[in-house]
Amino acid sequence: MRMSQYKPAQCFASTQPDTAIIVRRSANNQPSIWDHDFLHSLSCNFNGESYKKQAEHLQGKVKTMINEVSVTNKPLDQLELIDNLQRLGLAYHFETEIENILHNIYNNKDDKWKNENLYATSLEFRLLRQHGYNVSQEVFSSFRDKNGGFICNDFKGILSLYEASYCSLEGESIMEEAWQFTSKHLKQCLNSNKDDEDLNEQARRALELPLHWRMPRLEARWFIDVYEKKKDKNHALLQLAKLDFNILQATYQEELKDISG
Repeated sequence: MRMSQYKPAQCFASTQPDTAIIVRRSANNQPSIWDHDFLHSLSCNFNGESYKKQAEHLQGKVKTMINEVSVTNKPLDQLELIDNLQRLGLAYHFETEIENILHNIYNNKDDKWKNENLYATSLEFRLLRQHGYNVSQEVFSSFRDKNGGFICNDFKGILSLYEASYCSLEGESIMEEAWQFTSKHLKQCLNSNKDDEDLNEQARRALELPLHWRMPRLEARWFIDVYEKKKDKNHALLQLAKLDFNILQATYQEELKDISG
C-alpha cells in the first residue's frame, strides 16, 4: 500500500482549563517517628573516651592474633579469620593485615591444604575475588563429575560454594552450574542437617539473600549473634565486634542530631 493512501494524523487540544479533581491514592502510612524531637531524644553511652580506649586495646589484641595466624602455614585458618572479621564488621580496622594475608595466599603455589576440600576452595575463591584478585573458575573443575555436575556431600562445602557463585563473572558456565547445583541442594539438605543449627540458620539466610548482596552493617549485627553461639568463637573478637558496633551507632546518632539542627 502506498503512503499517499494514508491520511495525515490530526491532533486536537482543548483550550479550556481542566478543572477535574485528581484523587490520588493513599497508603494511609503513619507519620514517621524520625522527627526533630525524636532524633534529639536519642542517647547512647558508647561515645565516651573510656569506650574508645577499650576498643583500641581490643584492636591491639586482635591485630596480634592476626599477625600470629599470618605466619602459620595454615591458609584455611587465615581465610576463616578474614571472613569472620568481614562479617563482624571489623575488617576496616585491619585492611593492611588482611591484604597482606590474601596476597600471600594468592601467590602460594602449594595447593595441598585445599585439595578435595570444596569448603576451603570456595572460601578462598570468594574472598580473593571480593578483594580484586583474578581467580579462575577452573579451580572447581576437580569437584565436577563426567556429566558436569558437582561431587559434594558436605553441607558446609555446598553453602560455601553457593556464596562463591555470586562472585562469578559474565559467561562463566562453571559458576552458573555451581549456583544451580547449590541452590537446589541447599534447599533439599536444609531440613536433614540437624547436627549444626547455626549452619542451618546461615543457609536459610543465604537462600533469602546471598552474602555478596547484603548490607555490611546489617550483616554485622546479625552475624554477631550467630558468632556468639559458636563453640570455637574468639572472645576478644566477639567483644570488639559488639563494642565497635555500639560505638559506631553512637557516632551515627550524633551525626543525625547535627544534621537535624
